[in-house]
Amino acid sequence: MTTVRNAPMEQWSWPPRYDEDYRPPGHQEHWFPRRETMPAEQRDELLLARIREVMAYAWQNAPFYRKKWDEAGIHPSSIRTLEDFEKVPVVHKDELRADQAVNEPFGSYLCVPEEEVKHVNGTSGTTGRPTAFGISERDWRSVANAHARVMWAMGIRPSDTVLVASPLSLYWGSWGAYTGAERLGARVFPFGAGSRGQSARTVRWIRQMGVTVFYGTPSYALHLAEVAAEEGIEPAELGLRAMFFSGEPGASVAAIRSLLSESFGAEVYDSGSMAEVAPWMHLGAGGNEPGVLCWQDLVYTEVCDPADHTRLPYGAEGTPVYTTLERTSQPMIRLLSNDLTRWEAPSAERGRTYPYLPRGIYGRLDDMFTIRGENVHPSAIDDVVMAVPGYGGEHRIVISRETAMDHLMVQVEYGPELTGATLSTWVENLSDRLRTVLGVGAQVVPVRQHTFDRTEFKARRVVDDRQLLLRLHDTGPLPGNVP
Repeated sequence: MTTVRNAPMEQWSWPPRYDEDYRPPGHQEHWFPRRETMPAEQRDELLLARIREVMAYAWQNAPFYRKKWDEAGIHPSSIRTLEDFEKVPVVHKDELRADQAVNEPFGSYLCVPEEEVKHVNGTSGTTGRPTAFGISERDWRSVANAHARVMWAMGIRPSDTVLVASPLSLYWGSWGAYTGAERLGARVFPFGAGSRGQSARTVRWIRQMGVTVFYGTPSYALHLAEVAAEEGIEPAELGLRAMFFSGEPGASVAAIRSLLSESFGAEVYDSGSMAEVAPWMHLGAGGNEPGVLCWQDLVYTEVCDPADHTRLPYGAEGTPVYTTLERTSQPMIRLLSNDLTRWEAPSAERGRTYPYLPRGIYGRLDDMFTIRGENVHPSAIDDVVMAVPGYGGEHRIVISRETAMDHLMVQVEYGPELTGATLSTWVENLSDRLRTVLGVGAQVVPVRQHTFDRTEFKARRVVDDRQLLLRLHDTGPLPGNVP
């Protein structure tokens, strides 16, 4: 325990050490009351000290960081303020992949002997060389303790049964949720997802095992609601009382959040940052409301200017930059996310004195596209489309080019109650709403319900295909099109 101005922090040490027998009484709102509610300015002093410790540790043990900082003229001892820390160069994911290519298997940023790596996770490698995450037993336990804290804030308790409904594979999300629920003392049901036909079995198992808490992606949960209805079961009758999500925007997107809550009759919690950063639930909801808190004593988060990577003032939109404060195997120090968010200042009124992202992580710099001078985020389209009465359950966002100008088309499934004139009016109203929200026109193309495949994991709704409209013209209109 460390004390600054008589403000102690529970179980705060470097290297991290947690009391594995500790668990708060069930009625207690906070896992660590002092760490979570102390004045943010006092916590910042402790965070600065920890950042200096982590940097000194990485300088000593990781050639990757030592070389990078030496080239930038940075030494850990020169970091005397959080403003000084902004001068530390950011790390790009491409740098991590390149370093692992020449320093297999875990890169020269591995800070422990390779034999101490006891768990291996990683990226799929579908867009390039996969990145391996080497996790020591100490880090595995730190992640478990951190995730248990955040899940406690979501109201999850040892009496709950938590279903992990995302693939138990290289994907970090599943294992992070699993080990956190286990450390919290809940019953854990690692059902997974991804096999054809498995969703119907998921519905049956939820009922059979009395599952009370669901973890997965928002798009999979919405798919599960459809499957339950097809099985003759009302999703709200499954008995889920809480659902927490990661992997994609949604749990903080108003329309998606409402669909989830109304479908299952459950409280909805958002969480998650990026695969390279564990504990990834350091961005996690602290209550049944949209948005996430930045649990700064787990991972120090800065929302930065995408151009120069300096920290932006509260109220601004930028890209998060992450520094792990409890990782000893592969510490991430100023890792650039390329995600998009807006942050607000800490407020004791939220119950925890951490910075707040009111809309969570709602996009990526490389997912954002520009149509006739307007920047468009896919999550903004999702929010409009999924809120409209008559929405049929799925949609696709298609960016194409007929001539010299980019063209935005949104293919939207519609419900069976919409026909003829009512469908035409529905399309017009949806087109008007999209134009108002986006600042640019979008062609709405209605398609019959169940036209698009449902996902067993993360939704991929954006198609950048500049020849698609040409093919559509050649083959005729899609089913249900309104001229």
